[in-house]
Amino acid sequence: MTEQPDLARLQRRLAEFAAARNWQPYHTPKNLVAALSVEASELVEIFQWLTPEESARVMDDPGTAHRVTDEVADVLAYLLQLCEVLGIDPLAALAAKIERNERRFPVPGAEERAGEQQADS
Repeated sequence: MTEQPDLARLQRRLAEFAAARNWQPYHTPKNLVAALSVEASELVEIFQWLTPEESARVMDDPGTAHRVTDEVADVLAYLLQLCEVLGIDPLAALAAKIERNERRFPVPGAEERAGEQQADS
């Protein structure tokens, strides 16, 4: 059984891969963001002319599923490399963003229900 990779280990592998090929001079924030954008666009291209229904079934076709999986991996790889270069903890950044969004976009009616529960107490 293969062990599930963790984010830090994947980031180290990406850094080691780039270092072994002397790619660090090219892995500037600007270049990594550009590469991330290109890879995200390649992912978009797969879905570009699909209907919503077709896009929901995209993983049913093995060839298309392989392309989607590869592009998702490319997007994630560049995002993790960017986080490494900039010193961003991607999981902490995501957790903080979710918390901000939960405050910015409360569940509809949640405030009313909370007020009703307090009144019933």
